[in-house]
Amino acid sequence: MEDVRVNDRLTIPAAELSWRFSRASGPGGQGVNTTDSRVELSWDVLGSDLLPNSLKERAVERLGARLVNGVLTITASEHRSQLRNREAAAARLGAQIAGAIAAPPRQRRATKPSRGAVERRIGEKKRRGQIKRNRRPGADD
Repeated sequence: MEDVRVNDRLTIPAAELSWRFSRASGPGGQGVNTTDSRVELSWDVLGSDLLPNSLKERAVERLGARLVNGVLTITASEHRSQLRNREAAAARLGAQIAGAIAAPPRQRRATKPSRGAVERRIGEKKRRGQIKRNRRPGADD
């Protein structure tokens, strides 16, 4: 098995990953009953020393319900071959962890529209109102 790349600075070593294979339902013809193509990939987020405590806390907070006793499990069974399911599970695990440890978005700073922008908006509203008033019957006064 291979390491799972999360981002430029973080790669989960294969030694920390746990793989399980089982029979998948769905397409596959006669082979579906004989091949173990369904893949479960697990990584112990809490037990790993790979992440610093700050990132580990952020990951646990964001993954919350997905973790069972601190372990994140990804299942892949959409492909007919075990190899492609293993690749899909590894890619999904990397994406999940990358999203979980990503820095929070910057806070939006509230701003006020400029005086000119307010005046243009009000002027346009008055023009639109005048156009609509001119459409009314009896507006020929």
